[in-house]
Amino acid sequence: MQQPELITREAALRVALAARSLPNTTLPQLIDVLHTRLGEKLDTDILRTFTVTDLKTGFGSLDGEEDGEDIGIGLEAMKLAVRILWGEADEDEKLPAVQAYTEGDMPGSVRIAIASDIGMTLSGHFGSCLRFLVYQVSATDSRLVGIRSALEADYAEDKNAFRAQIIADCHVVYIVSVGGPAAAKIIRANIYPIKLPEGGTAEEVIAKFQQAMVNSPPPWLLKILGVSAEQRLKNYAATEVQE
Repeated sequence: MQQPELITREAALRVALAARSLPNTTLPQLIDVLHTRLGEKLDTDILRTFTVTDLKTGFGSLDGEEDGEDIGIGLEAMKLAVRILWGEADEDEKLPAVQAYTEGDMPGSVRIAIASDIGMTLSGHFGSCLRFLVYQVSATDSRLVGIRSALEADYAEDKNAFRAQIIADCHVVYIVSVGGPAAAKIIRANIYPIKLPEGGTAEEVIAKFQQAMVNSPPPWLLKILGVSAEQRLKNYAATEVQE
């Protein structure tokens, strides 16, 4: 007999995003509070019955603070978390629409992913970013072809492998930071990680990539573009992740 679903996909995404909005709080801690207050089964309708008072009291009880006043979270953060659980705080509402793309639309292009926590920026660490902005990029053009949530990775057994799978169709991923084991999994997925600790807007990242395509394409990029081995150049301006 099939086991009943204890949490729906949409509810899981909301819980993961709410946990990220709460300082000094982990995802398992929030789940414990939700289960204590709402029961084992969680869906979007049940989450809408959860209140700021429930959150405050739940974490207060975990910390031994019966009144919930001194739990190191803050009222505004709790209000935001509850709005997220209710589905009333869509973090993606200001993101642009994804553009249609058919294979072959942009000859000489590659697909790159940008790890993002805030809007249309390179601002995320590989292992914790909220989403990946996915672009098809040629030397003269770029197109936003996907915005892929990474929140479900929080529920995966291997979070880094799950994140690599989200962008498995990409040739390159830009990140602010990435650990050695995670970088190895990215490379094994045939994705080339490029670290830019200073971050920047997606537009700036794409412009740098396009400049490199024209002025100093690395051997791996030339190989993707179908350039023969004897014609590949060695110089490349971008900062590359070292294994």
